Amino acid sequence: MTSQCDSRGAVDLTPSLIVRLRAGDAHAGALLNNVYRTAMQRFCLTYLRNPADAEDAVQEIFCKVLSAREIPDNFRAWLYRIARNQCLDMVRSPARRRAVPALFGSDLPAGSTGDLTRLVRREQRDRLMVLVAALPPELREVLCLRYGEGLARGEISHVLDIPESVVKSRLFEGLKRLREHTSLLGG
Repeated sequence: MTSQCDSRGAVDLTPSLIVRLRAGDAHAGALLNNVYRTAMQRFCLTYLRNPADAEDAVQEIFCKVLSAREIPDNFRAWLYRIARNQCLDMVRSPARRRAVPALFGSDLPAGSTGDLTRLVRREQRDRLMVLVAALPPELREVLCLRYGEGLARGEISHVLDIPESVVKSRLFEGLKRLREHTSLLGG
């Protein structure tokens, strides 16, 4: 089996994971955890806005994956679809009030820039979050999957069960609406 690399040059273990899950390998759960836990926690946190709830969602997601009868070839998109559905179920539950998904996680990347630069970036990100939160849910969700999670348009199409042309138009419309706000440019 050949290994694949992502855009950062990191080895993609997904093909190995799929083979091991399909074979019923008991250690596939550990591989699933190693490869996808951080991304799933970040993704779930954008919907649930609570780290404990996000962790609960990730546990449920992994249980669903490990109990699945069939593992599709497009594993990554399938996994995000399971995650999205789990989060939406949790958000819609009577015990929770509806949370607005964010576009990106709340942690700023640690950089070697000065305090003033980090402050300016944080203020810009906060303005962006307010604008993204004000978008219609269908635009906000597509932007989150594309720019927050790095999914391709085809993967987003699979996750949301909509045609890729609709994904493309929602991305275009969402970005167009965000570009209309000069406050993102500091104005």
